Amino acid sequence: MGLGAAKMMLRPTAPGTRVIKGGAVQIFLEMVGVENALGKQFGNKNALNNARGTVVTVQKMKQFLEVAQERGIPMEELWR
Repeated sequence: MGLGAAKMMLRPTAPGTRVIKGGAVQIFLEMVGVENALGKQFGNKNALNNARGTVVTVQKMKQFLEVAQERGIPMEELWR
């Protein structure tokens, strides 16, 4: 997900890992309360565009329960 040329990938990490990403992305994720995430940016090194791309990506994120319901499986099956 992203904004213009800035593409962003966010993935959950194990509890206690903290946010793995530097710069504007890390600051934004910590400000909104994301504790454990891995972030990767593609295609742009502009801090403002990366921060905007992160906002768009976070807005499109889904909860594990939503994904499980869309797939029609129990939530526990997501980790298998």
